[in-house]
Amino acid sequence: MDQHRLLLWTKELSKTYFNREFHADIVFNGRLRTTGGRYIPSKKLIEINRKYLDELGLEELKGIIKHELCHHFLHVEGKPYHHRSKEFRQLLKETGSPRHCSFLPSIEREKYIYQCRKCGLEYKRRRKVDTKRYSCGKCRGKLVQK
Repeated sequence: MDQHRLLLWTKELSKTYFNREFHADIVFNGRLRTTGGRYIPSKKLIEINRKYLDELGLEELKGIIKHELCHHFLHVEGKPYHHRSKEFRQLLKETGSPRHCSFLPSIEREKYIYQCRKCGLEYKRRRKVDTKRYSCGKCRGKLVQK
């Protein structure tokens, strides 16, 4: 999918789910790493992470675009458009948009797994944990790396 087809599809989604015309711009941004997309209010621009299309398909991309359109339309109307606002959450619900996007399969989430010797609780972490300094948060048992 190229930029022009992305814009046309976004305009179609805008009419279908929001009953409004989309007059801003939407582009793929290859520098986005941990998010599916973002809305830049000062430029009235939506940026989309192409990896989500490549790895998770059109349905996930559709959810990301709808989410970003919620930010856009609330901003244009002068209403609160941030994640915590009541108006934003209400518009997400009305349009069936997801609050968060899925994790990319290509990004390794939990690199280190630790288990408590005492209660058996597992901890999954991205960074290494000093097992001499930290203990289980539930029972204070000793942690060992799996």
